[in-house]
Amino acid sequence: MTDHFEFVPGGSITTPAGFAAGSAFCGIKTSGLDLCVIASENPCEAGGVFTTNKVKAAPLLLSQQRLAGGSVQAIVVNSGNANACTGKRGHQDALETTELVAEKFGLDVDEVLVASTGVIGVQLPMEKLRTGLRSIELNDDGGADSARAIMTTDLQPKMAAVRYGSAGHTINIGGISKGSGMIHPNLATMLSFVATDAALAPGFAQQAIARAADNSFNLISVDGDNSTNDTLVLLANGKANNPPIVEGTQEGHDFERALTAVCVELAKAIARDGEGATRLIEVRVSGALSADDAKVAARSVVSSSLVKAAVHGSDPNWGRIICAVGYSGAEVDQSRVDISVGNVALMIDGEIQPFDAGAASAQLAGPDVSMGVNLHLGDAEALAWGCDLSEEYVHINADYTT
Repeated sequence: MTDHFEFVPGGSITTPAGFAAGSAFCGIKTSGLDLCVIASENPCEAGGVFTTNKVKAAPLLLSQQRLAGGSVQAIVVNSGNANACTGKRGHQDALETTELVAEKFGLDVDEVLVASTGVIGVQLPMEKLRTGLRSIELNDDGGADSARAIMTTDLQPKMAAVRYGSAGHTINIGGISKGSGMIHPNLATMLSFVATDAALAPGFAQQAIARAADNSFNLISVDGDNSTNDTLVLLANGKANNPPIVEGTQEGHDFERALTAVCVELAKAIARDGEGATRLIEVRVSGALSADDAKVAARSVVSSSLVKAAVHGSDPNWGRIICAVGYSGAEVDQSRVDISVGNVALMIDGEIQPFDAGAASAQLAGPDVSMGVNLHLGDAEALAWGCDLSEEYVHINADYTT
């Protein structure tokens, strides 16, 4: 059972056997790594989840097409330029990028995915990218550098990996993510790549990553914006030599628990690193009529600009919390609702509680803020994560292209 899975210290996308990565600085950004390639020794079962925005970047469209067509062996990613809203040339540049990777590493071009992140509406500087790709060499400890190479306004690289035993085999799952702004449920300006050495039955990678996304990346919010480039991909190369894991089995359940743990860790890292953020907010909604109700209510609270601003000011304004729950779309009976921040009860059964404002404010002042909402209507619950809204967020986004 993956109740006993363990996180791998310093683990990343190259923790699973058979995966390697290489990175370079090619000048798309003014400094720092801005280009990477992640590859498996052999073709992988793959699944992916993409933005719900109807405006989609050229690399995303190409990767969607290739995922639908079969297996995947490599992903090439640049940061600093989204290659979005760039017309026919943008599509040609995305295609050429995959061709360059396929030629350099001896791969089938149809098994190479591409992703980009950064400024929208600017053509890729292809000569710089070509030069950068020529310099990249793959190594099996390149995961940490690849996590840095995909960063834009992120302050910290985001990596996670877990390990567990299954039917006498050791399974590793590791991933990297980027995201700091334009983060909202149903993905965001987020790139996330997850690899595993588990063998998965055909179709299971897609099912597993979609469900893991629903319980992790789709439950975070930084600023309510939904990007053109959101991409989440799972690659499974089978190097663990386990019997292929099948949907609906105990092994499938165990794998999904471990996969979701990695995705939750990466999602929380994105929320914690939100542009200008000083606090991570975790909202637990319990007692909901359904899992969907719990999720939409929790997401509504972490997405509320008023709640986020109150947290930044350490203001225990519980009215903003119940307001966000009320307009979430979840079933709510206000006469039954409990609300708390940390260990301080603010409302019980819809009634205002006499609480110590100083103690409640202190619960909002630390780096990790927890809020609880019990609807007392059912047994379903959900967690969602967000961050506070600070003056620095405005400064970052007011000056993003200038």
